Amino acid sequence: MKVLVVNAGSSSLKYQLFDTATSAVLAKGICERIGIDGRLEHRKGEDGEKMKVELAMPDHAVATKYVIEYLTHPEYGVISDMNEIEAVGHRVVHGGPYFFESVLLNDEVLEKLELCRDFAPLHTGAHIMGIKGCLAVMPDKPQVLVFDTSFHQSMPEYAYTYGISYEMAEKYQIRRYGAHGTSHRYVSREMAKLLDKPVEDTKIITCHIGNGSSITAVKGGKCVDTSMGLTPLEGVMMGTRCGCIDPAIVPFLMEREGWTPAEADSYMNKKCGFLGVSGISSDSRDIEAAILKGDKRALTAATTLAYQIKKYIGSYTAAMNGLDAIVWTAGMGENNPELRDRVCTDLEYFGIEIDREVNANCHHQSDTVELSTPNSKVKVYVLPTNEELMIASDTEAIVSAL
Repeated sequence: MKVLVVNAGSSSLKYQLFDTATSAVLAKGICERIGIDGRLEHRKGEDGEKMKVELAMPDHAVATKYVIEYLTHPEYGVISDMNEIEAVGHRVVHGGPYFFESVLLNDEVLEKLELCRDFAPLHTGAHIMGIKGCLAVMPDKPQVLVFDTSFHQSMPEYAYTYGISYEMAEKYQIRRYGAHGTSHRYVSREMAKLLDKPVEDTKIITCHIGNGSSITAVKGGKCVDTSMGLTPLEGVMMGTRCGCIDPAIVPFLMEREGWTPAEADSYMNKKCGFLGVSGISSDSRDIEAAILKGDKRALTAATTLAYQIKKYIGSYTAAMNGLDAIVWTAGMGENNPELRDRVCTDLEYFGIEIDREVNANCHHQSDTVELSTPNSKVKVYVLPTNEELMIASDTEAIVSAL
């Protein structure tokens, strides 16, 4: 089945066209600066030559039209016409209390998705724009929503419950939902294969570390705990997000700065994390470069993140009563050897030992690499994530059953 996978942002639309029979990426690209001036990057296959073109894109529907145009282009395209696309799969960050698994899109589903805006305010509106854009261009194609929160629905009640009053939790559906579940699902399954033991006997910690980061404890193939919470703001410090802080800091700053709730939310999501602590950048590459120049705030930002990840590894090892493997994935997880070294150093008590030379040379590549030494009781791997493949697989399964 040929499935178009879409990941829409407020001013962007990433896409990949899969042949699910072979898991091959036929084409991929991104529409950027939607609503501003518009730019499309497109390539055949996974590693084909990148083609760039400036195009006016007033909205996501126009961007989708250009995607179809270049997928069917006589020179740059990979299909003869739009009819070859059999289904569309959408990545959606948050399903709220309404969606616990991937679903076929219909009017009722779209109405419920509107109710999820408060749970992921930076993402849900953008997803809806992308979905409506695809509906405008491909109204007859079955479309499937795949939620990042779905994988975390297996958490036990004590893991997703917050210490607030039961009445408020029920009234507003406040609980831990998690995020990046599609990524955690993919890499934990791949790691279970590498362990060569029954999935039900595995205990894996997956570290999806990028501009947005989350860590998940996967026991027996199921999520038992994860670091992100009601929204994607909780957990470790991120590019611009504060992660876990004393909740009293919020009213403290609101009172002294005269902020509205929206301004406080914007501050925690956009002005904290690496950017706020370092005062330099939200990008770990800039942070590492500044550390080499002796910048103390950059070092504080980097070591704080590493310390927080280390604490999650310790707590999740305790929660699962053991650990078979740690997986590093996503932008920083796959490409920042300094971070991995800082985290994995001094974890010998847990049976974790990495080959520092292998780790230092493991960056900017797409291969699965073992970092752990032969003496390490816990396997440590860099394993590139493939959320798009999981979305394509879920879409194929749902559409094939129609």
